[in-house]
Amino acid sequence: MDWSLGSMDWSIVLTIFFGALSGYVASRLLGGEGFGFFGNIVVGVIGGFIGNWVVKLTGIPIVEGFFGNLIASVGGAIILIFFLELIKYLQRSNRQTKRTTRRKR
Repeated sequence: MDWSLGSMDWSIVLTIFFGALSGYVASRLLGGEGFGFFGNIVVGVIGGFIGNWVVKLTGIPIVEGFFGNLIASVGGAIILIFFLELIKYLQRSNRQTKRTTRRKR
């Protein structure tokens, strides 16, 4: 499919739109409010790479085209958000552990 219209390359525009959409859908599925427009784009684009990589690695049969890419991107964004939340949780628990061990005796 050729997404060029004249001299403009629409693949960048579609990547940004698709990233924003998949990042927003993934954050809403996990009960969040989203990461803002630019945050959703970043989460969605990185999630798209992760999702497509996982689909290819595991050989999961998935629908071709727009909906297949959307499913893979949302799945990858969910994986990314899960690990981001896990890192935040570990940092929070690490800070609380340091507070309890630093008490003066």
